Amino acid sequence: MQPESIPTYVELILPTIRAVSALGQSAKASEIKSKVTEDLDIDEETLSVVYPNRPDDSIFLDRLDWARSYAKQIGALESPSRGVFLITDLGKNLLALPESEAHTKVRDLDRSFRRNRGRKKNSQAASESVSDVSDIELDVGLEESPGDTWKDILLARLHKLSPMGFEEFVLYLLRLYGLELERVGGSGDEGIDGIGTAPLSPVLSSRVAVQVKRYDPQGRVVGRDTVALFQRDAQMKGAERAILVTLGKFSGPARKTAISSAPTVDLVDGEKLADLILEQGLGVQNLPVVNESWFNRFD
Repeated sequence: MQPESIPTYVELILPTIRAVSALGQSAKASEIKSKVTEDLDIDEETLSVVYPNRPDDSIFLDRLDWARSYAKQIGALESPSRGVFLITDLGKNLLALPESEAHTKVRDLDRSFRRNRGRKKNSQAASESVSDVSDIELDVGLEESPGDTWKDILLARLHKLSPMGFEEFVLYLLRLYGLELERVGGSGDEGIDGIGTAPLSPVLSSRVAVQVKRYDPQGRVVGRDTVALFQRDAQMKGAERAILVTLGKFSGPARKTAISSAPTVDLVDGEKLADLILEQGLGVQNLPVVNESWFNRFD
């Protein structure tokens, strides 16, 4: 196979955007590579074609890296956190176009970016994805109204997301913690929203199943039966670990069930979810808070 027969980076931009969409509107770089390679049915012969002066670099994978980079540069993808990519409104709009029209639009955007990249841009090509909650901009330690903590405000905002939007956000958050996930959905998903691997060490990983419940933070708790059913479904998928995420709370029996049999289910309730979001800095600002009484010792 000759390098000329391998797709150019421009031709790979749209498949890259489509891969991120299929993976749940967010994806790690490694997930994008695997998904695009699978979608385009790239064989080993194609992957083995290397540059004459760089015998260790696959031309296809190198062009795919450039495609991902330029998809971000033209505004079809964004990367609020290093190594994890989100599809933008522009990316979604491109995927809604007929195939030929979308490729033409991508080429035009790419040409325009390369022509103007030396100039300072006045505006971003795309707005933030609905799955990102950076528009919340909560100040940790401050209260919006009496009785409303920052966690209350955050969880209420997350509950306003659509079920699909909340699911996409949770998958994005878990990817920030190193998980590689394939989105699962539809009538045959057996209660599983994501399946993939979680890193245990540089050389070990564990197959993990994810389920997301967008319950009202002030509503009913997640009970034993829900956890047991998910545990069974995760086992049928071959998962060694499982993660159940909700905006609400878990009952005592539910927590016992989560560790009573395999696979163990890690329970992430609203309280823990808020802490994870704060740790990643997603739409929440951790501002310094002055503890005035601490200085009493010097009075």
